[in-house]
Amino acid sequence: MRMQRGVAVRVVFLVVAFLAAGLVPASAQSQDADLAKKLNNPVASLISVPFQYNYDCCFGPSQGNRNTTNIQPVIPIKLNSDWNLISRTILPVDGWEPTAPGGSYTSGIGDITQSFFLSPERPTRDGIIWGVGPVFLLPTATNAALGSGKWGAGPTAVMLKQQDGWTVGILANHIWSFAGEADRSQVSNTFLQPFINYTFPNTFGITVNTESTYDWISHQWTVPINLQFSRIVKFGKLPVSLSAGPRYYAEAPPNGPKWGFRAAMTLLFPTK
Repeated sequence: MRMQRGVAVRVVFLVVAFLAAGLVPASAQSQDADLAKKLNNPVASLISVPFQYNYDCCFGPSQGNRNTTNIQPVIPIKLNSDWNLISRTILPVDGWEPTAPGGSYTSGIGDITQSFFLSPERPTRDGIIWGVGPVFLLPTATNAALGSGKWGAGPTAVMLKQQDGWTVGILANHIWSFAGEADRSQVSNTFLQPFINYTFPNTFGITVNTESTYDWISHQWTVPINLQFSRIVKFGKLPVSLSAGPRYYAEAPPNGPKWGFRAAMTLLFPTK
C-alpha cells in the first residue's frame, strides 16, 4: 500500500507541476479565461464532456482498490431568451478489486445518474446563479455489485456566485428508490457538494470540494474531500481542461476507502 501511495503522490505532483508551469500554453487567453469561468459553473451555457478517472484505496480486509471512470456530458438547451435547461449525465465505468480474501475482480458499467436543471439565462441582482430540477437513478449496472438494482428519482438544485476569479457554491440532490429488484435494499441518499474555486487569468485553477453522501437506510456518511488543480490547454483548436489532485476520506463506512486521487480531461465546446 505504501508503494501505491508513493506512486499516486508522484503522479499527482507531476501533473500539478505540468499544469502550473503551463508547458502546453493556451492561446486567446481572454477567451480561455471565460471558458474556465463557465466550466466552474454547473449550469453555464457550455457543452462539456468530462472523462474523470477516480482511484480509491484500501477497501476491506484485503485493502482492495477501486478504479472508476465517470463519463459526464453536460449539455445546455436554450428554451427561450430567459431560461435554459441543463442536462448532466454521470455514466460510471468501474473496476473493483476484491475487498476480502477469496473475492474476485469486478468490472463493468454502473448505474447512471441523470440530472436536469432549469436555470435562468442571467444571474440575480446579487449575482447569484441557480438551477433546480429532477434527478433520476437508472439501474444500468452490468453487475449486481456495481449498482443498486433500483429506479430512483428526486429533486436537485445548484446555487453559486462568481466574482474576481472566485467561484463559491453548492450542488445538492436527494434520490429515493421507487421500483426495481424486490430483494435489493431501498435507496434514500442525500448528496451534498459544496465547492470553492479560484482561477488565475492564465486559467490555472485550484478547487476544494466535498462530494458527501448520507445514506438514510444505513445512517452512514461518506465524506471525500477533494483538492484539484486544473488548467485549460489547446489540442489544435479544441479547448481542453486538464485537472488532477488528491482525495482524503474524512468519513467512510466500515471497511470503506481511506484516500485516493482524481485526474480528468474535459472536452469543451463553447455555445454561440
